[in-house]
Amino acid sequence: MGRRVAEHDLNDDEVRPEAVVIGGRRLTIEDVVAVARHGAVVKLGDDPAWRGRIERGAEFLRRHLAAGATVYGVNTGYGDACVVDVPMTLVEALPLQLTRYHGCGMGEYLDDASVLAVIAARLNSLAYGLSGVRPVLLERLADLINHRVLPRVPAEGSVGASGDLTPLSYVAAALVGERDVQFRGASCDARDAWIALGREPITLAPKEGLALMNGTAVMTGLACLAFARATQLARLAARLTALATVALDGRAAHFDAFIFESKPHAGQGVAAAWIRADLAGRPDTPGHRLQDRYSIRCAPHVIGVACDALTWMRRDIENELNSANDNPLIDPDGERVLHGGNFYGGHIAFAMDGLKAAVANLADLMDRQLALLVDDKFNNGLPRNLTGASAARAAINHGFKAVQISSSAWTAEALKHTMPASVFSRSTEAHNQDKVSMGTIAARDCLRVLQLTEQVAAAHALATVQAARLRLRSNVATVVPEPLYRFMEEVGAVSAFVDEDRALEHELRAMTKRIAAGDFLAQNHGDRR
Repeated sequence: MGRRVAEHDLNDDEVRPEAVVIGGRRLTIEDVVAVARHGAVVKLGDDPAWRGRIERGAEFLRRHLAAGATVYGVNTGYGDACVVDVPMTLVEALPLQLTRYHGCGMGEYLDDASVLAVIAARLNSLAYGLSGVRPVLLERLADLINHRVLPRVPAEGSVGASGDLTPLSYVAAALVGERDVQFRGASCDARDAWIALGREPITLAPKEGLALMNGTAVMTGLACLAFARATQLARLAARLTALATVALDGRAAHFDAFIFESKPHAGQGVAAAWIRADLAGRPDTPGHRLQDRYSIRCAPHVIGVACDALTWMRRDIENELNSANDNPLIDPDGERVLHGGNFYGGHIAFAMDGLKAAVANLADLMDRQLALLVDDKFNNGLPRNLTGASAARAAINHGFKAVQISSSAWTAEALKHTMPASVFSRSTEAHNQDKVSMGTIAARDCLRVLQLTEQVAAAHALATVQAARLRLRSNVATVVPEPLYRFMEEVGAVSAFVDEDRALEHELRAMTKRIAAGDFLAQNHGDRR
């Protein structure tokens, strides 16, 4: 699928995925992830009808203004100042003023993947041809992606309507050569990056500042990344459940297809099928208990909620991604200017509030399984705290005792973050923005929950592999199906068997990084669901 891209600022031997075409087609979450996480470049569509639509929108807006029409944010003030007329002598200067006074973001800066996702989302929205922007603006947004000229975007400062104004002002500022960007591995002034590329910073035409900033691109870009990571975590939670079943000498019969056909939620059926596939070939003889505890037996029911939620979340995220979500909209065919509220991010806010709850439940599930594994009252004959120490040194070794405590802390913090952000609407901007979505805060919360849950998954993976090895040591007849054996080998390459106590921080960090990147699962589950 990959192809060589002839970009002058890439190494000769660097290969990137196939370019993502923007314009005249719907983008998928996977397209955004390919750009943000896998190095894909973007290419503007070459369909003449699409390009003509972009040009007609910008041309109509020019004619409409020349005829003396009043257009919000073009020859009026912004927000509550929409009643203020801007004289024609200042119309050209107005877009730059908008980008400048919104330069008040705070908090940590978005990482490179998040910035790329944001720019891709904004570019795709403007490419619908309903924003009145020139083709050159789309080309420059594509340049930000393809040359990795990445604005430093503070995460805090958006209420999610009227769009992600403050964080998107940093994208707009980069285009006009202001503020700092990351470029070729260093921070520099945006103007210097354009000069290095042989270009001059763009001068924004009327409405282009508003078109760049008045939309849902930040929350939508972050939602695409959150969706991908949550999908990976659901699959990983199923795999860890299967391995924990082996380690606890549990029952594969809990995942029989008949059970899940009898309660036909599609997601829990998928989760159970994943676990069945991982346990295929393991004999189902009642071991220590007729029924395993809920965190094992009911795992498909927990994971299935996330799987089912992700189906409608994909719909809503991709609808937002493939929408014109600024204001006003410019209809190039009907030659109308339509003032509305498409910048409102309610669907993303609700999806992210829901996703963080579903993901935090995965953290809770994995943490409960880990608690069973380390406790010799419940782990069916494994050593206390999963220590691998010899009998002579067992008294001073504590194995995964502290790892379980840390996992519990991360889980508690994830659960704390599930308070819905969307219900905390604030009235802002002189009560013009009096009902807002809080979608960007919800998306940021969701990413934090994902980070914490990936840490829980990393702890669970190390501990469960340790437990399975201990089970094999005590009973060489234990059957470990091939997918789980390969998984154990992969985890073992990151973290060796713990015989004597050692600090596991670096191994946990390495494991968490692999889980977040998705490369770990890509190597380890055969069904590619």
